[in-house]
Amino acid sequence: MKKILIMLVVLFGLAHADEESAKVVFDLTTKNLVKFEKNIIKGVVINKSHYESSLKELDVTVVIHGGAYRFFVKDIDETIFKNDKKLVKVYAELKKRIASMAETYDVEFLMCGAAMKRNKLEAKDIVEFVKIIPNSTIGLIDKQNEGYAYLPVRD
Repeated sequence: MKKILIMLVVLFGLAHADEESAKVVFDLTTKNLVKFEKNIIKGVVINKSHYESSLKELDVTVVIHGGAYRFFVKDIDETIFKNDKKLVKVYAELKKRIASMAETYDVEFLMCGAAMKRNKLEAKDIVEFVKIIPNSTIGLIDKQNEGYAYLPVRD
């Protein structure tokens, strides 16, 4: 009898596991460093912590396009963004913080491949944890169809 009760509790918990998580997709187009740090780097951590304190998960995806390419390059000095003095000054530390988000907080980063040429970027120029997708619209549509809430981060 105890085994049956335990199995029922486990099955009930698994059936409602989806209700115990939230999902968000950030539509990241800003080139503004302060806005990027506030909304993505700090915001994701704060929101993840909030959900974890309620014993829930927050699945986070960031779709990168527009002016946001600059935050996800391997070597900023080898890109068209090398003249952004504020960004160049903090880039080494910023890159570590973004990588930590991917590793520690399991944030998925998707980059629009359509405008990479316009930004003079190739796949080899992008940090390893970013997945290149055909375009940002496809990424946003797919995530929203999977039940992700949509949050824009624009200039």
